[in-house]
Amino acid sequence: MPGISGLLTWWAQRPPAAGAAVMATGIVSVGLHQTGAETLSRVFLAVACVLWLALAADFAVRLLAKPRRWAAEARSPGGLTAVAATAVLGTRFSALGPRALAEALLALAAVLWVVLLFLVLRHWGPRMPGTVFLACVATQELAVLAATLAAAGSTVWLARAAMVLFWLGLILYGLALAHFDPRQLLEGAGDHWILGGALANSALCGAKLLAANSARMYLWNDDDRYVLRNVTVVLLVLDLTGYAVLVAAEALRPRLRYDECRWSTVFPMGMSAVSTLSVAAALGIGWLNPPGRALVWVAVAAWLVVAAGAVLTARAGAAEAR
Repeated sequence: MPGISGLLTWWAQRPPAAGAAVMATGIVSVGLHQTGAETLSRVFLAVACVLWLALAADFAVRLLAKPRRWAAEARSPGGLTAVAATAVLGTRFSALGPRALAEALLALAAVLWVVLLFLVLRHWGPRMPGTVFLACVATQELAVLAATLAAAGSTVWLARAAMVLFWLGLILYGLALAHFDPRQLLEGAGDHWILGGALANSALCGAKLLAANSARMYLWNDDDRYVLRNVTVVLLVLDLTGYAVLVAAEALRPRLRYDECRWSTVFPMGMSAVSTLSVAAALGIGWLNPPGRALVWVAVAAWLVVAAGAVLTARAGAAEAR
């Protein structure tokens, strides 16, 4: 059928960073769950699962049928969205009850992380776009899921591994910052927001690690907890400051035309909301809850706008392909 053929042609042209749509949808689902909007959260989770399955099938087909193209795309920083998207879904599923699915997603994300991070880091260059920070995001998302499952199952070694990944993620953030082109703040198509999203992701990981410590699973002494607490707070402050700077940059240089990189704007917005609420819970800072809840709904609004742009662009692309 011409319509299906046109849609498939449009789909085949998607960039490696298309997984950001799953990341954005999944993290909005997590945020809605934190605010108690469970029904709407599950709707977003269902959408994220459909998108993930479609991208996973395409990932496998390209690996088997077009290995050269797969290798070229795997070297792109955008390829790390496969890791982050898988870990985000695992984190959301961990809140639904049985941990088997979340554990399977953790194992898959870990394998993808080892392979893709190695390929991506070998091909970093100067003056890169915001996707360079996906090295940090993928690492911290893996750590978040590991810390979440460690807390649920009182698994000490998994919590320790999450702590190692947390500090490694911060190192990767510093390295990515040295390769980032600051002009992207005014010229980027949307993925420049990952500059702040990676900080939010790191703050979320810190909050998860603090929450994992308990009488049943003694992980850190008082000095370790003090350092982790302070680092987590600093990361959240830096993230919220960066959020304000990025909003100001958007106002100064509006970029209203739809671009697939805009999913990489929605994800950091949602991640800032989730990290704010998680830090509030982990550290007992109640006054952070209202702004965290407000940021969740801002992320939902941004998701709806970008989703509308994606649908219109897909329809136009399918029509052009016909």
